[in-house]
Amino acid sequence: MDISIVIPLLNEAESLPELCSWIHRVMQKNSYSYEVLLIDDGSKDKSWSVIEDLSSQNQSIHGIKFRRNYGKSAALNIGFQKVKGDVVITMDADLQDSPDEIPALYDKIIKDDYDLVSGWKQKRHDPLSKTIPTKLFNWAARRASGIYLHDFNCGLKSYKNTVVKSVEIHGEMHRYIPVLAKWAGFANITEQVVEHQSRKYGETKFGLERFVNGFLDLLTITFVTRFGKKPMHFFGVIGTIMFLLGFSIFGYIVVEKIYALSNNISAKNIADLSIFYIALTSMIIGVQLFLAGFISEMISRSSNGRNNYQIEKEV
Repeated sequence: MDISIVIPLLNEAESLPELCSWIHRVMQKNSYSYEVLLIDDGSKDKSWSVIEDLSSQNQSIHGIKFRRNYGKSAALNIGFQKVKGDVVITMDADLQDSPDEIPALYDKIIKDDYDLVSGWKQKRHDPLSKTIPTKLFNWAARRASGIYLHDFNCGLKSYKNTVVKSVEIHGEMHRYIPVLAKWAGFANITEQVVEHQSRKYGETKFGLERFVNGFLDLLTITFVTRFGKKPMHFFGVIGTIMFLLGFSIFGYIVVEKIYALSNNISAKNIADLSIFYIALTSMIIGVQLFLAGFISEMISRSSNGRNNYQIEKEV
């Protein structure tokens, strides 16, 4: 099979018939063999009934319905487990992603041999309250990940099948699939300018809180990808620096006190010096961070996935 299309959705009954018809026309025009996986993330409208009707009319359309709303990451993770196509394309169900972009995204994977192609909505039909935080979020993601994409959160992406089978998405990590892919060894990542359609039906399902959650998830994914299998390299280094800083300050205080006593110079008691408590606090924090690193290292070494490595080829 050439292409698998994974579409997470929540309350998109109005847009689904038009979207699936549009996808079918593109596939027929380019002679692609394909499947569409519609993942209903706990919709409260008639989305599932529409999916059942579409599936009965077109054998290439399949549906999966969650019992409740789990989020976009969960929907994509289930979809990635089910796909069979050589190229996997994700897109949103609200008609803001154009199926006409599929051939170019497919060619980037098959002909140009990229592992992942991320859509870039260069011209967006969104209010400033959404576009400005998005720019800040993407800037921070580029700086933290070292992957220079303009639009990490674009739902329109294409992947090699091996990429989606090698990443596990949970929580709100769908924004960082390129980072997860790079961590799994698929570093040949690029972007493709895509058209951003105006929303035709309904309203957005995401509020401003997604940007706060996005930055928190960015911190999480940055730490996990860099130090997930070696937490002592993070906690241990910072803990050691903090302890040595505090110990150095304490040593300076002691030497100064001894010098004052040996030269009959009046000096305050060490316990009366505020810098003494700064040094003590620094040493305590350093020891705690070192112990946190040690405990994290023990947990990491006893986890089931500690020796899971991606093998590309064998002869």
